[in-house]
Amino acid sequence: MVPGAGILPVLPALRELLPRGGLVRGSVVSLGEFDLLALALLGAASADGAWCAIAGVPEAGVLAAAGLGMDPDRMLLVPDPADAWPEVVASLLDGCEIVLARPPGQATAQIRKRLEARLRRRRGVLLVAGDWPGAPVRLRVTARRWTGLGDGHGRLRACLAEVAADGRGEAAMLPARWLWLPAEDGTVTAAGPVDIPDTARSSAAWRRPGSGRMHRSLR
Repeated sequence: MVPGAGILPVLPALRELLPRGGLVRGSVVSLGEFDLLALALLGAASADGAWCAIAGVPEAGVLAAAGLGMDPDRMLLVPDPADAWPEVVASLLDGCEIVLARPPGQATAQIRKRLEARLRRRRGVLLVAGDWPGAPVRLRVTARRWTGLGDGHGRLRACLAEVAADGRGEAAMLPARWLWLPAEDGTVTAAGPVDIPDTARSSAAWRRPGSGRMHRSLR
C-alpha cells in the first residue's frame, strides 16, 4: 500500500511492517534499540523532502544514513542532549517532521504526555530507540543471520533480519517480516522465500498478542 495523506513514506521493504504503509503523522514508533532499522525508517521521508533529526545517538553515521536515502542537508544531529533531552526533542519537533531519539532512561509519563501533545500539534513522527509505553507501533529485530563468513574467515557482507511489529489496533495484526538489513549492496530490501532460514519456514506461525489463535507469519 502506498502511503496517503497524513502519512510519511518509508522504504518499500518496510511498508508491510506499518499499519498504514508508512509513518502516521502525530504518532510514536518504539524501536527498542538503535540499529540500522531506525535509520532505514528515516530514509524515504528524507529523500521526499522531510527534515529529520537524530538526538542522543552519537554513533549514528551521516554516511550510513545517506546510503539509506537520507539527505544530509535536511538532517540535524544532537549527539548528546543528556538530561535536557525532552526539551531538545520538543524543539526538534518544532522544525522537523521526523525525530529519532534515544532517551538516556525511561521517559516518565509526564514527559511522554508532553511530547505526544507536541507531536499532535506539529504533525511530526517520533521514533524512539528505547521503550515507550503505549506507543501505537513497536518494531523489534527478533533474529539476525549474517552472511559472508566462511570457516572462521571472510567478511560480513549482509544481514538477514526478522522484524516483528506489534502495538495497538491495526498494529496488533501485523505479521513478522524477514528483511535484508542490509543487503550486500547496503540497501534494505524484503527477503525472498529462498532467503528465509529453514527453521523459520518450518515454524512459521506466530501468536497474535491477546489471542489464542495461531497465524502464519511467513508465506
